[in-house]
Amino acid sequence: MHCDRAEGKTGLKEAMPSINHRALLRIAGVTAIALTAANCSSNVRGGIDPKYGVAPSPKVVADGQPVPKGGGRQMVGKPYTVAGRTYVPDETPRASEGLASWYGSNFHGRMTANGEVFDRDSIAAAHTTMPLPSYARVTNIQNGHSMIVRVNDRGPFHGNRVIDVSERAASALGFRQQGTARVRVEYVGRASTNGSDDRILLASLRTDGQPASLTTGAPTMIARARPQPNAPRQAIALRTYEPDDEAYPAPANQPSAASGAVAGNVPLPPERPFDLGTIPGATGPVAKISSVAPGTAPASRPVVASLNQAPAGVTEAGFQRNGSYGSANPSKFVLR
Repeated sequence: MHCDRAEGKTGLKEAMPSINHRALLRIAGVTAIALTAANCSSNVRGGIDPKYGVAPSPKVVADGQPVPKGGGRQMVGKPYTVAGRTYVPDETPRASEGLASWYGSNFHGRMTANGEVFDRDSIAAAHTTMPLPSYARVTNIQNGHSMIVRVNDRGPFHGNRVIDVSERAASALGFRQQGTARVRVEYVGRASTNGSDDRILLASLRTDGQPASLTTGAPTMIARARPQPNAPRQAIALRTYEPDDEAYPAPANQPSAASGAVAGNVPLPPERPFDLGTIPGATGPVAKISSVAPGTAPASRPVVASLNQAPAGVTEAGFQRNGSYGSANPSKFVLR
C-alpha cells in the first residue's frame, strides 16, 4: 500500500510540469491575440488605413437614400503622399494612358476629396492630380468609346492605374464586366459646383470612335467663377386690363363695378393665409346677392340692329365711312 501511494505521488509530480507548460502556452496565445486585437482597434479608432497610410472618407449618406448633387468646393490642393508615393496636383495636367478601374458600392455615399458625395450611379471619377471638380475625357482604347466624366475625388492609388470611374461610367465605356481597361485620359477644364451634370455627361458618350466633347448649349458648362448669389426678389405688379368696348359692347342696363355695393351683413374674409374657422359663416352656404334692381329683367346679350329695321328718315349720309358699317355696301340695304 505504501509503495502504491509512493508510485502515485511520483506520477503526479511528473505530470505537473507538463500541465504547467500547456497552461503557459495557452496564456501566451491569448495574450498575443489580445495584443493584436488592441493594435487593430487602435488603428480603427485612429482612422488610419495601414495599407495607404491615410484615413478613409466618412460615409455620410446611407444606402438607398438620395445622394445630393453638386456642392463641395473648387480646389487644386497641395502635394500629398499615399502609400509612400507623393502626388503633386496641377492646374493643367497632361494627358496620360494607362489602366482604368471602377469603384462602386464600397465608396457609395462617402465624402469625396472636395466635399461632394460620391454616387456610383453618377458619371464621376477620381484622379490623383486634376483640379477638383473638373471634366476629363476618358477614351477606352480597346473599343473606342469616349465620354466626359466629372472628377471630384482623389485616386486611384493602386499600381499603374491612371483613373477610377463610377460604376455607371464604366458601363457606358464598356469595361464594367472585365473590371479594368486601357484608357486615355485628357483634362478638359474646371467644372461647376452647381447641381447635377449627369444628363449632359451621359449625352457626351461617343461610340463611333470620335472623341467626346461637351455641347456648347449645355446649361452646366466649364465654370471658373464662383456661383453668383440669387438675385433679390422683386414685387410683381398685377396689370388690370380694361374691356374693349368696340369688340365686346356691354349691355346698356349692366351696372358698373363701382355702383355695386356689398351688403353690410356679409363678412369680408381676412388676408390669406387664414383659417376658415375664424370667418363667421364661412363654413355654411353663402347667399347670393343680386345687383339687379327688383323687377328688372336680366339683360340679354347685345344685338346689332339691321338697317332693314332702321326707322324712317335715316339716310345713307347718316353713316360714317370709318364707322362700324363703313365696309358695308349701301345698295344692299333698304331704307324706309
